Amino acid sequence: MGISSGPAMAATDASGMAEKVRVFIAHAQHVAGDGLTVSEFGELLFALMRMCVEVAESFPVSGSERKEWVLHGVGVLFDSIADKLVPAYLWPFWIMFRPGFRALTIRLASGGIEAILPLIRGQQ
Repeated sequence: MGISSGPAMAATDASGMAEKVRVFIAHAQHVAGDGLTVSEFGELLFALMRMCVEVAESFPVSGSERKEWVLHGVGVLFDSIADKLVPAYLWPFWIMFRPGFRALTIRLASGGIEAILPLIRGQQ
């Protein structure tokens, strides 16, 4: 059972995308309280993206609008827990490079959404 199972299960009972993201991130912050590895961050990121794509697929809007909703969730997750990736001695560098890492994470997530879509649509 991975680090993302708790946040994903907690978000299952929430209704609506915004509430699901909020609950997921609240639980992710709890599990990330003592720090995160890059692998754990990636697992949480993928779990959030998958959940958001599943919910967004049910909305009668364009695909680009759905993608923007998912990417917004990714940005909120990054803003909420990415700081837990960085040891204290690297904090001055992190402050300087954080915006670039955020942009990179969102770009990677944008491509990841395209990879997740066939998985989600194949289940439906």
